[in-house]
Amino acid sequence: MITEERYRIILDELKAKKIITIQECAEITGTSESTARRDIITLDEMGKLKRVHGGATVLDHEYVSDEASVSEREQQSVDEKRAIGKYAVNMINDDDFIFVDAGTSTGWLIEYIENTKATIVTNGIAHAKKLIAKGIKTYILGGLVKAGTEAVIGGEAVNGMKKFNFTKCFLGTNGIHPEYGFSTVDVEEALVKQEAVNRSYAAVVLADHSKFDKVTAVTFADIKRACIITDRLANDRYVDLTIIKEVLK
Repeated sequence: MITEERYRIILDELKAKKIITIQECAEITGTSESTARRDIITLDEMGKLKRVHGGATVLDHEYVSDEASVSEREQQSVDEKRAIGKYAVNMINDDDFIFVDAGTSTGWLIEYIENTKATIVTNGIAHAKKLIAKGIKTYILGGLVKAGTEAVIGGEAVNGMKKFNFTKCFLGTNGIHPEYGFSTVDVEEALVKQEAVNRSYAAVVLADHSKFDKVTAVTFADIKRACIITDRLANDRYVDLTIIKEVLK
């Protein structure tokens, strides 16, 4: 069994049981206890688990330092994102003035928007093109275009939002955590999201289950500042922190 496969098996078992012994690691990977011990040490150094005497425990969060490209993220959790977007579109009313964040989760919201008189502001270039094609009144922010996410970001984008007062905003996120809130990997992108939350009557984060218990570089809102639409919750500790809708429960 290759090393990466052993790591995956150990982490999957740890996710299910929350704690695992060196002996259990050795049994499920078919290796010696010395190899299992080395695997645990390496995974601890990688920040994937917490090493304890005789084994390992699950982290209360995973730190994510990078972000996949748009093309990669479009292939991830597709069914979950589609269900989230289909539910979220029902929150849009004809008299709404909305901000829609760039991203693949909000992209599915755009796919399901039809025949609305709502006005939409976005920092997503691809989003703006799709909205215009649907005949929806659309504004796009000016500023720096981030190649990896096709999002307009930076100080100019933030300044452009200061004249707006949104009824709702729909945002994506890289991480959700009770203490660290909603976070993303890019400072300038975080500032746009933060301004959207601050200028909205209601903030809605669209996030599949994989975003929970993750922390990235920059927090853009406290978890209480936005409700969440997700496919399913793997951790019930979030239920008491904000409004959460599970669309595939």
